[in-house]
Amino acid sequence: MEIGNQIKKYRGKLNWSQEALAEKAYVSRQTISNWENGNSYPDIHSLLLLGNLFNISLDELVKGDVESMKNEIEKKDLKKFNVMACLLTVEYLAVVVSIIPLIKYLGWLGGVIWGILFAASMFTAIKVEKMKKANNLQTYKEIKAFMEGKPLDEISAERIKSISSPPVKVICGAVFGFIAVAVCAYMFFK
Repeated sequence: MEIGNQIKKYRGKLNWSQEALAEKAYVSRQTISNWENGNSYPDIHSLLLLGNLFNISLDELVKGDVESMKNEIEKKDLKKFNVMACLLTVEYLAVVVSIIPLIKYLGWLGGVIWGILFAASMFTAIKVEKMKKANNLQTYKEIKAFMEGKPLDEISAERIKSISSPPVKVICGAVFGFIAVAVCAYMFFK
């Protein structure tokens, strides 16, 4: 990514060492080295601080990177998420459609099979949430949102919302599943 070259270029213009920049940016020298070598990417707050230190706009600092971030999100991660979403949809449909026939024709064994299917769908849902966290998409999304003119408070609120929402999604899925079981059991034993 271009940001590493930009940091190195502007640091060189000011004749600062990596250690000097690290001290001013409140990070370690190793962090500066990782940014410049493309091993990691600064978060939005570090980018804003770097822009102030170099006396340049954020747009100038990250030029070229925003477009490559959009492509990276869209190509690499969305493909994985689409596959996982399709799998999760199929699993949820199987859970909803199969409960009555399984219990009616196989009795308690059908209930066990349905429970395993339900557990597999919950496992997939949790895996999708872990993929979101593991891919460091939040930082990219924050930068992309900032470049589109959203205020930082709104971006931070989105981060807090996204951090708290995965457990809620899993709990809602589990509650939905248990309600479906209760309704089907009531209908079966009625």
